[in-house]
Amino acid sequence: MTKILTLGLAVLFASGQAFAATAESKMAVGTAATADTKMNSQQSKMATCQAQATEKKLESTARQDYVNNCLKAKPVAEKPESKMAMCNKKTAGMKADERAKAQSECMKG
Repeated sequence: MTKILTLGLAVLFASGQAFAATAESKMAVGTAATADTKMNSQQSKMATCQAQATEKKLESTARQDYVNNCLKAKPVAEKPESKMAMCNKKTAGMKADERAKAQSECMKG
């Protein structure tokens, strides 16, 4: 009787493992690629914040507060180049008269 019960449990366990493996593989095909893509930037931001907290040797509540604030922070946007600076770059190397005319046109447009 014990052998039959043991054999039955072994078969049940094996079929459960096969079912779980099949279900996992089906889920992995449909959702893993999209989940990784969506979470990748957040995961990298989390890793960066954790690394910064480690560098500062923060522990406990101070570390948690630092990481939370770090995750909430928005990235600093680069300041756009002024029109004058852009025109200066475009006209670099020109002769005086030619440069003045080109700068005037650049600033108007």
